[in-house]
Amino acid sequence: MTAGPDVRGTVPVRQGRLAEFWFYFRENRGAVIGLYVFAVFVVVALFAPLLAPYDPTEQFRQSTLLPPAWAEGGSWAFPLGTDPLGRDMLSRLIHGARFSFFVGIVVVVVAASGGILLGLIAGFAPKWLDTLIMRLMDVILAFPSLLLALVLVAILGPSLTNAMIAIALVLQPHYVRLTRASVLSERTRDYVVAARVAGAKLPRLMFVTVLPNCLAPIIVQAALSFSTAILDAAALGFLGMGAQPPTPEWGTMLAEAREFILRAWWVVTFPGVAILVTVLAINLMGDGLRDALDPKLKRS
Repeated sequence: MTAGPDVRGTVPVRQGRLAEFWFYFRENRGAVIGLYVFAVFVVVALFAPLLAPYDPTEQFRQSTLLPPAWAEGGSWAFPLGTDPLGRDMLSRLIHGARFSFFVGIVVVVVAASGGILLGLIAGFAPKWLDTLIMRLMDVILAFPSLLLALVLVAILGPSLTNAMIAIALVLQPHYVRLTRASVLSERTRDYVVAARVAGAKLPRLMFVTVLPNCLAPIIVQAALSFSTAILDAAALGFLGMGAQPPTPEWGTMLAEAREFILRAWWVVTFPGVAILVTVLAINLMGDGLRDALDPKLKRS
């Protein structure tokens, strides 16, 4: 008797979550490019002291406003030229990546932690408390974000730390609204009702049962908030309300170079390009995260 065909190999094997995520993420070529650029940004930020040829505050007074190496009068000792005080532009840009990365991490962690907690409380709270929290968030959102951050920094005092606190407070309402909306959609599902019937207490319902199923949109929001934090920190630094000189923060570097725009283009161009490339890469990566994590956007 002839044996029948072996059909065991035709049984579909379910992909792991990470493999499935990467499958949908890599379909967005812009997101993959953004991920690679962001990875380079992270490496530069983490190993800035090793990559920078000079100390970012070291001054070479005999080489002030030296153009980039490929321009007339430039020197390969300073590949991207020097600033008005003779400091190496390449070293300051590399160390500036560290400050921008630090700002993004701190702002996202603070804003997300407080926003998720308030969103969970609003989603499970009585009507009056939910209304109180959301109206407060609406008041914060009614102000232009940069203007509100500027006012908060003016009250707290100009510094990078106060700028991060102000930006985190301004971004927090986005996490509150997003978390609350996800909680309200998940709260009536069968698995939540079953957990409640089984005797799960409110903290367990909030943090163990519901929160893990609300993380996908929050992760996307965190990626976009990272780029917003870098932009806002640079804007506050440019206005003199963020990092203070001689800190090699990209916005502060732009502020210090304003009066030299016409005769030393490189002192403004390179920090601006660094901000542009970093923020664009993170936004492209955020689009890919949205496509990979949102089931409605996945292709069948």
